[in-house]
Amino acid sequence: MSSLVKSVGTIGGLTLLSRIFGFARDMLLARVLGAGLAADAFQLAFTLPNTFRRLFAEGAFSVAFVPMYSRALHGSEGDGEAAAARFADDVLSVFLWTLLVFSGVMMAVMPGIVWILARDFGSVPGKFELAVFLSRVTFPYLALISLVAMLSGLLNARSRFAPGAFAPVLLNIVLIGGIVTGWWLRGDSHDDRIVAIALAVSVSLAGVVQLAYLWWAVRRAGLRLHLRLPRLTPEVRRLGMLILPATFGAGIYQISQFVDTFFATSLPQGSLTLLKLADRLNQLPLGIVGIALGTAILPMLSRHIHSGDAAEAQRLQSNAFEMATLLTLPAAAALAICAPAFVTAFFVGGKFTAADGAIMAHIVVALVAGLPAYVIVKILNPGFFAREDTRTPVWTALAALTLNIAINLYVVERYGIVGLAGATAASASFNCLLLYAVLHRRGWFHFTARLASRIARQIVAVAAMSALLVWLMPIVAPYYGGNVAERVGALAALVLAGGATFFAVAFLVGALDKDLVAMLTRRRGKPAPTQE
Repeated sequence: MSSLVKSVGTIGGLTLLSRIFGFARDMLLARVLGAGLAADAFQLAFTLPNTFRRLFAEGAFSVAFVPMYSRALHGSEGDGEAAAARFADDVLSVFLWTLLVFSGVMMAVMPGIVWILARDFGSVPGKFELAVFLSRVTFPYLALISLVAMLSGLLNARSRFAPGAFAPVLLNIVLIGGIVTGWWLRGDSHDDRIVAIALAVSVSLAGVVQLAYLWWAVRRAGLRLHLRLPRLTPEVRRLGMLILPATFGAGIYQISQFVDTFFATSLPQGSLTLLKLADRLNQLPLGIVGIALGTAILPMLSRHIHSGDAAEAQRLQSNAFEMATLLTLPAAAALAICAPAFVTAFFVGGKFTAADGAIMAHIVVALVAGLPAYVIVKILNPGFFAREDTRTPVWTALAALTLNIAINLYVVERYGIVGLAGATAASASFNCLLLYAVLHRRGWFHFTARLASRIARQIVAVAAMSALLVWLMPIVAPYYGGNVAERVGALAALVLAGGATFFAVAFLVGALDKDLVAMLTRRRGKPAPTQE
């Protein structure tokens, strides 16, 4: 467990840094562009490569590549380094050309793709054309970040998580630069298209910066990659066969993003932008906890399974599950209760109106209802991927996606963008339940009495925290829309009071694992007791 906590701490800490820069990026974006024509067009253009990135590069490719590379690296033949190097070179040689061809085709047919996802953009003069142009400018980011994901996988298999976790920080820094540059170029013209174009250019530029950084990190780790003529070796073919179903199985949340985009673009102008900005608040704990746990657990779980140590595999997933609920249950409750405060303090200002903020707060409440499920799915999926079973999650994801579409068809017309967000949360929860049911039935992972007891006690602490926040929100209401100092003070009061209450009650009722707390708070350099 100590190695899991250390890895999660490294990834989560750097992801938190990235999310802070992401917040700064979106705060600037909301104030500079608001929720209008140019903002919607950019959000669609950014959604395309970003969703494919999460779906293919960081989703299907990573969950298939890392276990295969790790098995080659830790093979018993004695030439693990050489075998892993050959496998990586073969994958790179095929992967690069596949990305180039795919990106070229997608850019050529971009008008059709934008029409499928956002055909209602055509009802607003110039909006459809701007969305197509921006999408073509941003799409090369997919090829660049996919190569970044492969290089991150090489390092993750060697328990070097920091470079891959730091790469998103570079993305947000470059995008902030793009917003500032676009704002400066726009000047007094009030032409928001200038800002959107500057942002689109900065997306692809960020991919170049991230790739250069990861290439340097890989070489610094002593690894050398060689580009050869593409060869479909048996290992590369097997990787491809694993990627195809994993594309769907690992990416229900990302596929749902396309579904949500389709429905959101049929709603009043600005709805897509409000949904994406609301998802930023939802992504903060999801990124810090979910991505960190999912990234750290996969190579560790693969090693336990390949060595035949089922008990350690069970304990690893139980520990990850407990860490996930410990952090996401209070985060979801706090975000739901304090959504008006967070949205107003962070986003309202400039072109982003108070009316926009009120709608966005309701979207946040609907989205975070599924926050624990979003994170737990990232813990349950590795239970299949580490065993190279990428097909079972396909069926659970298909069922969840079908439910999502069915709910959307009913709620979007009646409840608009808020109903759409609620459908996403419901389908993610359903997917989570299905995954656990299959793992339990196969004997790969099961709830223990200890884990259930710990989560029940966490819920008690969450209830106490929620009661305090409900009482405190009206008191700070006059301040979270005030000047900078008042906003900071109001949010600090909510965060500190809520956090202190949760952890105090959690300690009193025994919701905290003392060994886990010791490892989370241990200073660097102090030796860790053996937990595994």
